[in-house]
Amino acid sequence: MVGAFKAVITAVGISIAVYLLTQMAFFFPFYMTIVVEAFNLSNIAANDNYVERIYYEDSLYNLRDRPVFNRTPSSVAIEVLNADGREAVGDDPSAYSGYDGDTLGDGTYKPYRQRGEPVTVTVSAVYPVAVTLWGNTFTHNVPVSFEITSVGLRYYKDLEWDY
Repeated sequence: MVGAFKAVITAVGISIAVYLLTQMAFFFPFYMTIVVEAFNLSNIAANDNYVERIYYEDSLYNLRDRPVFNRTPSSVAIEVLNADGREAVGDDPSAYSGYDGDTLGDGTYKPYRQRGEPVTVTVSAVYPVAVTLWGNTFTHNVPVSFEITSVGLRYYKDLEWDY
């Protein structure tokens, strides 16, 4: 009887190990999608010193529509921040052309900064691990994020330049 019990426990242990291995095989493309999306937004942020709202919204929509991400779409988040901690997502620079300096007429700040300022892009999501045993589904959400910092390359004439 002890031998049969050991065999059952060993079989359950091996099946759990195989299941976790297959979950890791699905986790790799999930994580690489986050990395590639953060890299693409970081390149956009490096070119313009901020991310235009249309690129931000398209990236967010595309991530939420992907196969594993669409299980928990509300957990997908993209954060683009300047060095001073302000959000670096905004409209086309021509919308801010009437104002000199880093603030607008209503006291809000322009989303972009001058050349040489770092812009940090963080993409985060939740990887859902689900196991169904005897008709019961057990889920565990694993939070995953990737952060990349790039330096703005564009010079804006309406902002002050430190020599």
